[in-house]
Order: sequence, then structure tokens, then C-alpha cells
Amino acid sequence: MIEDTGIEEDIPLPNVKTSILRKILEYCDKHKNDTPPEIEKPLKSNNLYDVVPQWDADFISLPNLEDIFEVILAANYMDIKSLLDLACAKIATLLKGKTPEEIRRQFNIQNDFTPEEEQQIREENKWAED
Repeated sequence: MIEDTGIEEDIPLPNVKTSILRKILEYCDKHKNDTPPEIEKPLKSNNLYDVVPQWDADFISLPNLEDIFEVILAANYMDIKSLLDLACAKIATLLKGKTPEEIRRQFNIQNDFTPEEEQQIREENKWAED
């Protein structure tokens, strides 16, 4: 992008908070001379430390979910695939092996299905529970 505009022009980053941009710059600085290893999918563990290098796991262990989602949005917008994959892997570790009820609690999602609708969905997707 800098090649397109030169270094004297502003590069717009709408909706990217300063604190998130600082995190992204920290990640880019760490990996400026290397390529982070590809994250194996599906994840072999719900412990991110088993999946990625320790620095990366520490880096994305942010204090709240909102910040992780902000990193996902910003990394996607800035086309930083390795950071996008890392942040998505972090979210995936929070989902892996959880029941729908546990996921709703973790992500503060209200169940808007009636008991009948929920039962029908469970029956239709019974294969996914194994």
C-alpha cells in the first residue's frame, strides 16, 4: 500500500482503535524477519500453546474477547493473514469441545430458540455431536 501512495500520505484505518493498532504493530515488528508457521487446521488442541509458538500464544491472550475480535477485524482489513489466522485460532480454542450452552455463556449469546426449535435442530444435527 505504501508503494501505491508514498510514505508522505496518510493510510486510512477506519474503526481501528489505537490500542489495537499498537498490538498489530507489535506483532508485525516481531515477525518482520520471519514467517510465522502455518497453523494446522483443524486445531489439534484447545490449548493455543500446543498449536502456536509461545510468543504468539502470549501475544493473542488478550484480557477480553472484544479486543480479540477487534484484532480479527483489523488484521482482515490490513490483510495480515498470519495475525488473522492466529486470532481466529484463539477464538477456535475457546469454542473447541464446548456445548452450545457453554459457548453461549462464554460469548454472552442469548438463546432465542424455543425448546421445540432447539430440539429439532439437535435432531437434525445429531451427527455433529459425535
